[in-house]
Amino acid sequence: MTDLAAEREITVGRIDYANVWPIFDRFEECLAEAGVRNVRVIKGVPSELNRALSEGTIDVSAISSFAYGQRFDEYELLPDLSISADGEVMSVLLFLKRPLEEALRGRIAVTTASATSVNLLRIVLQGRYGRCPELIAMEPDLGAMLERADGALLIGDPAIRASWTAGPELQVLDAARMWKEWTGLGMTFALFAVRREAWREAPETIRRVHEALLESRRRTLADVGGLARKAAKRFGGGEDYWERYFRTLRYGFGPGEREGLIHYYDCAFRMGLLERRVAPATWPDHAAAWVNG
Repeated sequence: MTDLAAEREITVGRIDYANVWPIFDRFEECLAEAGVRNVRVIKGVPSELNRALSEGTIDVSAISSFAYGQRFDEYELLPDLSISADGEVMSVLLFLKRPLEEALRGRIAVTTASATSVNLLRIVLQGRYGRCPELIAMEPDLGAMLERADGALLIGDPAIRASWTAGPELQVLDAARMWKEWTGLGMTFALFAVRREAWREAPETIRRVHEALLESRRRTLADVGGLARKAAKRFGGGEDYWERYFRTLRYGFGPGEREGLIHYYDCAFRMGLLERRVAPATWPDHAAAWVNG
């Protein structure tokens, strides 16, 4: 086994949304208990972390599924970790001020924070309804977005807050539920990826990072009520809401999540959103050896 002290510092990216709390909430505590001191955590929205991982300024990160699909041959996946949903996700929401049939002929403002959800919307609207409206990228401000468009797509914490204050005149659609109703499959929004050179240069640290993420998830999900109280204190909303939210999301990456994500990639390729197919054979199944080796 490689000596941790001989390995370089590893930088881990954490999505700055509540949806990753069940994986990250006790991560640094678990690292410290394992004696790992050469890991630094930075926070950012998905688009920032996607760019940082692609540029090599961070080594490991939760990144959007679409970003992984664009550069899958440059990364390895940490096994059994994702941010997924099988049905509703509660934090990727389409707000409409006109019926969907009318909005399809108009404009929808979309978040700049992540390409995964924007392309999911493109795929579902084109595939299920036969057309996609004009999409305009805007900062995540529901009021400003609806001033310029017939609908607005928000993700993460901004979507959650907007769902609490949206008036009855707005129709709110859950993008993951739309995908499930159309395909019968779940949707994976984020994966945990490692740059290949980081794996080569600091294999033991990467293995410990993976173990700490899994242990953090185990500890946090054993006390979802405590996590819900913490989220309510920071973001507002009721503890019941947050407990339902954390229990709704899926944090592993098993056959069901993989099947849904591969279908998403196939749709994206057929629509010209991805230049290459993300084939199952390219997924780093050998990475499971980290856990056992």
